[in-house]
Amino acid sequence: MPSDPPPPRSRVLVVDDDRSIRRSLEKFLGDLGYAVTTAADGQEGLDALDAVSPDVVLLDLGLPVLDGLEFLERVRGREGMPPVLVVTARDDMRSTITAMQRGAWDYLVKPIDIERLKIAVLRAVESRDLSRRLGGLVATLAADFQIDNIVGRSAGMREVFKTIGRVSTSRATVLITGESGTGKELVARAIHFSGESRDQPFVAVNCTAFARELLESELFGHVRGAFTGATADKLGRFQIAGGGTLFLDEIGELPLDLQVKLLRVVQERTFERVGDARPVALRARIITATHRDLAQMVRDGSFREDLYYRLRVVEVHLPPLRERREDIPALIDHLLAKVTRELHKKIRYVSREALDLLVSYPWPGNVRELENALTRAVVVTEGEVLDVPALPIHLDEPADEEEAPGVAPIDAPDGPDGHSNGAVNLASFMTLREIEHRHIAAVLAASGWNKRRSCTVLGITRPTLDRKIKEYGLERPALGPTRLGVTGG
Repeated sequence: MPSDPPPPRSRVLVVDDDRSIRRSLEKFLGDLGYAVTTAADGQEGLDALDAVSPDVVLLDLGLPVLDGLEFLERVRGREGMPPVLVVTARDDMRSTITAMQRGAWDYLVKPIDIERLKIAVLRAVESRDLSRRLGGLVATLAADFQIDNIVGRSAGMREVFKTIGRVSTSRATVLITGESGTGKELVARAIHFSGESRDQPFVAVNCTAFARELLESELFGHVRGAFTGATADKLGRFQIAGGGTLFLDEIGELPLDLQVKLLRVVQERTFERVGDARPVALRARIITATHRDLAQMVRDGSFREDLYYRLRVVEVHLPPLRERREDIPALIDHLLAKVTRELHKKIRYVSREALDLLVSYPWPGNVRELENALTRAVVVTEGEVLDVPALPIHLDEPADEEEAPGVAPIDAPDGPDGHSNGAVNLASFMTLREIEHRHIAAVLAASGWNKRRSCTVLGITRPTLDRKIKEYGLERPALGPTRLGVTGG
């Protein structure tokens, strides 16, 4: 942790409309050896920037005359622009991403952590000659995606938001890590739709969704006659992505022989379709994700080390939900608004008992499990208040958090990262197949067997839904109005 004094004559510009904060920062930083200049609004800050030529700027966002985001916009791209540390009470994803995209060096939330501020200022001054400027604010987002879909104010999520802001304006390869259900694809979409290629395709491929023989054709495409059944040319996902983004989910499951081919694609920016020796230029950015420990897989020899470092130019790690419980109430509000809108329900409140239960549960399936639990609860709730009886029964047995780390009851399932999820009452759980069966049946019933709406709620395609209906032997009841007033399919 940095503890050395700042370089001699280092100058700090503090731009904040709160007089007491200006005075406090002036004294604190002055005692540390910095020469401090203060400004009460954005325009004063701009004038002081030219007059003082500071080594670092501390900038509030909620400023009169010229707010902090406009300040960043005005100074973005200036030659020799010092690092700007945003110090603000705005604790939301949109402000964080926008500030980082406009060139902020870091984003600190009030009330100010003095030690963290001390370290941040010192590091900013020491890195004065590094280029930390970021390009382009996203003026519009793709119609099917909003960055507000990612919810969180915890320290871990703030780091995620800052990284999204930094990498969205580049074409760097990104590796997103985190347990299953933490929202890795949402982050990949946020990076894509916040960048300059947002009008280009975003193509997602789950590496576990295809047999090994089919996956190569899905990724690279093939020409007619390349193998039995190849009756026509087919474009692969690399080509379909064009100048946009190719998102490879569960990259840790990629077979070793395809890892070799992917390495060549990343290195040479070209690929070949199956059965065709002619190279095709890769224009897409590659973002990958995994719930596996790739570093351990490299040590075990099941993942190529050279590919690992090629994919991990920038890493974004998503913390599990149990490590950011303070985000759960906001997530519940966000997800309930989404679910009730899709199911045409009018649930306005969550009871205190239900909220306490939802916050205390360890959520081994993370945000995805939380959304599924809320969907089930919305389906069975008749009034405007979501209460404990509507929640899945296993939530009544939260993990014992006092249990020693790494110790679990015999036969307790490990999480996807290999660590125990804690002590739970296993007898209260259904199998995954039973959960899926009941969940699909409940969504179909709630939507009046409207398959389009059901696919939206379930997050699956129409062919997949049809296959599941057949697999579970689900039958549509006789036509007639349901309690949601929907009759069409």
